[in-house]
Amino acid sequence: MIRRLFPHPALSAMLVAVWMLLVNAFTFGALFLALVFGVLVPLYINRFWPDQPRIRFGRALIGYVGIVLFDIVIANFHVASVILTRRNRDLRARWLVIPLELRSPEAITTLAATISLTPGTVSSDISGCGRFLLVHALDVSDPEAEVIRMKRRYEGRLLKVFI
Repeated sequence: MIRRLFPHPALSAMLVAVWMLLVNAFTFGALFLALVFGVLVPLYINRFWPDQPRIRFGRALIGYVGIVLFDIVIANFHVASVILTRRNRDLRARWLVIPLELRSPEAITTLAATISLTPGTVSSDISGCGRFLLVHALDVSDPEAEVIRMKRRYEGRLLKVFI
């Protein structure tokens, strides 16, 4: 019964949280509408999304979110220092090709979104075979080391989150 009402519980929780953040006021009406959307939207899209990803909630997910939030803060300071102290010709902008071990579309999308959320990098394309991600980085001195860092910090943790 509960599985039929909440086919995608993580999506339901995220919809409620995002709705409440967008409304920016904690009222009964806003919460009620958020809960309605949190139940109805996953019910509607369930038929279009039969193979839902299996996500491991717990230490792996909390660790991943913590690393991403930490990296976002650090990257903000790095980008600010690059913009304020360097001239445009001193930037070492690079295109990075990241080979992927992730196979599920949801996991690859999460990786691409994480990279784009971190200031100074943006994921721009995925190869047709789904095994490579093209990323543009604002300031990179060693492209190979940066690819290894992204794979270790983000993809390695996502492999533990998405089972």
